[in-house]
Amino acid sequence: MTSSSRPTPRPTSTTIGRRGFLGLAGALGAGALAACGGNTGRGDSGSGATGSNGKPAIAQWYHAYGESGTQQAVEGYAKAYPDGSVTVKWFPSGYDNTVASALLTATGPDVFENGNGPSIDMIQGKQVVDLTGILGDAQSDFTPSLIERMTYQGKLYAVPQVTDMQLMVYRKSLLEKAGVQPPTTVDELLAAAKKLTTDKVKGLFAGNDGGVGVLGGPMLWSAGLDYLNSDQTAFGFDDPKAAEGFAKLRTLFTSGSLLLGAPADWSDPSAFTQGLVAMQWTGLWTLPAIEKAFPGDYGVMAWPGLASGDKGSVPVGAYGSCVSAKAKDVEASKAFVKWLWVDQTDKQLDFAQSYGFHIPARKSVAQKASKLSSGPAADAVTLVNENGHAQTPLLWTPKCQTAFSDGLNRIVRSGADPTAEIATMKTVADAELKRVGG
Repeated sequence: MTSSSRPTPRPTSTTIGRRGFLGLAGALGAGALAACGGNTGRGDSGSGATGSNGKPAIAQWYHAYGESGTQQAVEGYAKAYPDGSVTVKWFPSGYDNTVASALLTATGPDVFENGNGPSIDMIQGKQVVDLTGILGDAQSDFTPSLIERMTYQGKLYAVPQVTDMQLMVYRKSLLEKAGVQPPTTVDELLAAAKKLTTDKVKGLFAGNDGGVGVLGGPMLWSAGLDYLNSDQTAFGFDDPKAAEGFAKLRTLFTSGSLLLGAPADWSDPSAFTQGLVAMQWTGLWTLPAIEKAFPGDYGVMAWPGLASGDKGSVPVGAYGSCVSAKAKDVEASKAFVKWLWVDQTDKQLDFAQSYGFHIPARKSVAQKASKLSSGPAADAVTLVNENGHAQTPLLWTPKCQTAFSDGLNRIVRSGADPTAEIATMKTVADAELKRVGG
């Protein structure tokens, strides 16, 4: 099965990573399950009850991380588990829709990761197991915002694996040469991108769609808004500042300062490392490749505030380890999740900093992440603490996200009226909130 979400030619080894949930989700449809073949990862018998070693057989599913070595690492963790026979299934594309379909069958995963934890529909449909209590004495050691994002009505439904974030990277030498300071407002960013654009270098790259897939959330937060209100009971950006911010994304798109049609998308640093742009919106995981290309000659920053006095923002998310309600042995599956993502701090540290950069979900483990303790990586950690926003609220459903991305696409790429598009988004979100009980 090929990856339809990767541009051609094939990106470098650092590509895609956490794009599935830190960008817009793909829309491959329920048929993706059949397209991926019949191997569920449960072992030859397909029963999942007992492995070849006589211990509980557990099928664990992952989306395909782009960072080299990650698949081998998680397979090694699974092999090291002493109390079960764990088989890792790795999906190079269509992961989200494949999981959603598989949870309705008896041949899906026992343990699986999901972006920001399970969806509200998975929880309300009783497709995932309540994991309350699994963290034990370590609960206070996990990043509180991640635990809150994976909790519904007081019950925990996933264990955070690592924290990922998006951010802006910029070439210090190019900004200095152009007499440009790192921008603190969107207008300053527009001016900087224009000034940094030459016949060989564009000012900014934010994805081959012009940033439609990744900049909507940062623009809302930098205007002091959010997708939903603080208690997730109402639409959050029926506000002139949202329309103003989205209009500025349209201005950026038509400015001639954006790189479009790069050989790889925003989650891959190659446009930046190949010197095609002076600034790029990307992710923390790309910093090792950027450091190799431009040692000491780059910095990181948040998406700037909409106007003077507004605070910049960065999206923060975490894949969460979940247990399917149809797992062949729910208790054995829960025990494996606890062993790997709560107890095995050495493996959590390895997963976070050996295959691209990610922030451990446990605070005590993050303190041991030496590769994140200095330089731009340390600056990025500060951005998470000071400017981070959970990528989307739990009750912002896939249908809400589709309406949001479709509307933003019309605004940015076609010049549609922002106020009218926001009204359409609100109609969809209001209906979804009523459906899920927001």
